[in-house]
Amino acid sequence: MSSNRPDQPVRDDASEEGFDRDAPLLEVEDLSVAFYVDGEWVPAARNLDYYVDAGEVLAIVGESGSGKTQSSMSLLGLLPSNGRATGSARLRGKELIGLRGAAQRRVRGKEIAVIFQEPMTAMNPVYTIGFQIVETLRSHFDMSPKKAKERALELLRLVEIPEPERRFDAFPHQLSGGQRQRAMIAQALACEPQLLVADEPTTALDVTVQAEILKLMRDLRHRVNAGIVLITHDMGVVADMADRILVMQHGRVVESGTAEQIFGAPQHPYTQQLLGSVPHFGAVTSGEADKVTGVVPDEVPDEAPDQATSTTGDTWAKAPGRAEERAGRGPIFVAENIVLEYPKRGNQPVFRAIDDVSLTIQPGEVVGLVGESGSGKTTIGRAAMGLLPVAGGSFEVAGVQLAGAKRKALKPLRDKVGIVFQDPGSSLNPRLPVGESIGEPLYLHRGLRGKELSAEVERLLDGVHLQRGFRNRYPHELSGGQRQRVGIARALALEPDLLVADEPTSALDVSVQAKVLALFQELQREQGFACLFISHDLGVVELLASRIAVLLHGKLVEVGPTEQIVHHPQHDYTRRLVAAVPVPDPAEQRRRREARDALIAEAGVS
Repeated sequence: MSSNRPDQPVRDDASEEGFDRDAPLLEVEDLSVAFYVDGEWVPAARNLDYYVDAGEVLAIVGESGSGKTQSSMSLLGLLPSNGRATGSARLRGKELIGLRGAAQRRVRGKEIAVIFQEPMTAMNPVYTIGFQIVETLRSHFDMSPKKAKERALELLRLVEIPEPERRFDAFPHQLSGGQRQRAMIAQALACEPQLLVADEPTTALDVTVQAEILKLMRDLRHRVNAGIVLITHDMGVVADMADRILVMQHGRVVESGTAEQIFGAPQHPYTQQLLGSVPHFGAVTSGEADKVTGVVPDEVPDEAPDQATSTTGDTWAKAPGRAEERAGRGPIFVAENIVLEYPKRGNQPVFRAIDDVSLTIQPGEVVGLVGESGSGKTTIGRAAMGLLPVAGGSFEVAGVQLAGAKRKALKPLRDKVGIVFQDPGSSLNPRLPVGESIGEPLYLHRGLRGKELSAEVERLLDGVHLQRGFRNRYPHELSGGQRQRVGIARALALEPDLLVADEPTSALDVSVQAKVLALFQELQREQGFACLFISHDLGVVELLASRIAVLLHGKLVEVGPTEQIVHHPQHDYTRRLVAAVPVPDPAEQRRRREARDALIAEAGVS
């Protein structure tokens, strides 16, 4: 790992007190993590044993709450104040558990670095990214400000941030999600650490940016021979990166092995369930998988007989549905050469987000809208809700012409279009019980009150497979999957003609995602609503949509049947987008990666 280049920090291994350079990189034995809550210690991880060699990627997978993140944070002493770690974790023979003060500060950043899940919250918002990288360098090495800045710029070039000299002086909020993640990787690698802990490094990234970040991490681990602990619930990313895999459930390791062993012949039922929940891109349209999976209640115990959850079909059949009256209608969503713009703000000029886009959605049809961040996907969804004025063209949704419409003219749209947001935790009112949030549209638009309103709320909870008692809980008392079910129930309360689903499963674990998607399919079949499904996960879009529309820089570059887009894309950008989707199969993922690299080389783009 040493370097003789003058612009890089040079390690003096002999000066690294306590480290044995001949010992294994990381050895973890009997590691346990617990938190003191309400007068007792609640275990988060129990008796973990694993190792990581130099240049190796160990993936730790499992659902939220399985202990994968907290056990890894304990290596650096990053547990909250009510947490404790016991057992042993040795980096090159040096014990990390119990390390404090200056000795711990010497390890952080220099020997072990972390790529956090959300760089926007992990980076300091009041300092530029250049300052934060320089600070990391000068904290660990005797470097002049000039040399530190040269090294920081070199790191920004290494992670392929555009215009690094300008981005050096940018604050985190001035960068896109992919650029912030690259900046965090640059900071993590500033001191060329021996061990890199990557905690969900690509969760919120588009597939093309994700592929670039994974390529960067692969290149860098070979370049500096660092070991990587990859924490993720994305099995496609695991197939792309991992040499070995640790599967965790309820704080314990239930299975471990090489990537080929885990993906090829999983032994534990939980591992089999985890892999079975992953949408395998290309399998649905090639006839290798069934589009519909069973719906299993999400973290809901057996209910009392008087609260039994009805089947979805029976539940929705009790209400006067619109499915029959929708049949035979014209298109629900008709966009003809629409132009959508964000108005001038301060020194920022008018920004044209959508330019000359035409798209239709028929009753009962699900159309997937895909593309990179900034392509205009969410802008179209907002305009369909009447939340953004139409600057040009014709845009009719559920019989309401949005172009030039005044506020009063948009009122009939409110009960004909529903929306499911990406993050239900922030879209639900934290001060209201979820029953009130679900019932609010019925109160405002239908005038329901008292027992009649209560009965409708219970019917909606039954429809999304939640206990009726959940109506009295607040959003923070529910899991992510349960909150998303509440969001779906609220969006469908008025039985809308069109549902706009904006990245509704991006933050969910794969097993929870599978249940939510199966529930979505069942409700869509029964109610027959049209849906604009916005996502960067092409595996999910393939599962749900009959047609896919591809956006690039505000323009529609391709639209067609799902099978055609997945297997025979026509536009160069669509081909690169499809090639960037990771699949949960190491051998196939290697082939896809090589094909994508060839496409990039041919097109001359990244």
